[in-house]
Amino acid sequence: MRQVSDSSAAQKVCRILKILSTPLPLRLTDIASGSGVNKATALRLLEEMMEEGFVHRDQLTKRYFLGEEAITLGLATQGRDHIRDRARPALLRLADMCGDTVLLSTRSGCEAVCIDREFGSFPIRANYLDLGMRRPLGVGAGSMALLAWLPDEEIDTVLQLNQAVNTQKYPLMTIPLIKQEVARSRERGYSMLLEVVVAQMGGVGVPVFGRDGRPYAALSVAALKDRISDRKEFLVAELQKVARELANHPAPSLMPASMANETHNT
Repeated sequence: MRQVSDSSAAQKVCRILKILSTPLPLRLTDIASGSGVNKATALRLLEEMMEEGFVHRDQLTKRYFLGEEAITLGLATQGRDHIRDRARPALLRLADMCGDTVLLSTRSGCEAVCIDREFGSFPIRANYLDLGMRRPLGVGAGSMALLAWLPDEEIDTVLQLNQAVNTQKYPLMTIPLIKQEVARSRERGYSMLLEVVVAQMGGVGVPVFGRDGRPYAALSVAALKDRISDRKEFLVAELQKVARELANHPAPSLMPASMANETHNT
């Protein structure tokens, strides 16, 4: 993250709004820490955004959350060709089919953002990732799917920038482990993480590629680790089918090289 002194006022406002794009109201300390803006400046900007209706403060808890004007900006994007709208029917079908939690994520800088979620019928739900929540790229199956198919140099930069956050919040997700999982994901054609982010839980994910061949979204299923490992072939096949439908161009790299060769030979 750039130093505060290198950031313009507009950049600071954008960073604060990004931090606030979570379902949970936040303390001033959390906002300042997450945005990289010192508390005095963050407080001043929050007060100005409150005057304009972009931020609201709960008078009892003294915590901040997005205001009506920020919500209006989100509503203004409706009707565009957004992957969340196109993927919604597929998420419903996938959740009904597998019985577990299905997630749709997109990239925002060095983070993955959960932009949609659908629960299945299985009573033990993976409800630890809510709409709008962010994770460093590589932390979680969907987040790993967004990272693994980026150029190696870009991956190295992302991991260096995220190292401090990962060390503090996700100590198991070291740079060597993430790089190992990147290689495995590329080889298999999907990402799978078991019990490294949340105890007893796991996930499997696939990228959705854009016209430039880069992943711009990811589909994933989160569940108890045994429900993932015991049904990974079924889950991967269904996720890849939807990912191909959502992609803006055919993406043969969704398949491992061995699978692509078999398809070509037949």
